[in-house]
Amino acid sequence: MTTITISKRTKAGKLLIEMAKLLSEKSDGIVITESEKELKSPYNPEFVKKIKESAANDKRYEVNDIDELWESL
Repeated sequence: MTTITISKRTKAGKLLIEMAKLLSEKSDGIVITESEKELKSPYNPEFVKKIKESAANDKRYEVNDIDELWESL
């Protein structure tokens, strides 16, 4: 077994990952696993939940100055 580390941030890395995914669909010899570090979010789960709930509510505020903004929240 060989381990290869690929950066998903680069164009070449993204291309290589896509090629590996295509090859792994057609061959049993290639298995793609992501590290736990990539899968685990660095954000507090409660914070993420609040952000998603806020986005789902989609409330829009119209204010004339910054003091009014803080009062509306």
